[in-house]
Amino acid sequence: MSWLLSINPWLVLVVAGLFEVGWASGVKYVGVQRPLISLGVAVALAASMVGLWAATQKLPVGTAYAVWAGVGASVAVIYSFAAGHEAATVWKVLFLAMIIGGIVGLKAVS
Repeated sequence: MSWLLSINPWLVLVVAGLFEVGWASGVKYVGVQRPLISLGVAVALAASMVGLWAATQKLPVGTAYAVWAGVGASVAVIYSFAAGHEAATVWKVLFLAMIIGGIVGLKAVS
């Protein structure tokens, strides 16, 4: 795992946030009848947690967690807009922009 710790922790955190979207989106499909989906969700969950752990080795835990959760939430909402599962109202886009602004702000002051 030492190779993971040598990568930029912000990059690791963003990738971990993307894996979070994978397991959070797939968890409702987990089941004995779907072993490959269940395995994929487990791998995404493990990758997400390991990435979050690696980032916290160099970044404050609070900042890392907020960015990890914010990346996951932002990507999930953007995907939901693009797939047509959710309407992209002005208010939703505004609040999404606030989440992304918060992530950028945390990076800027760290």
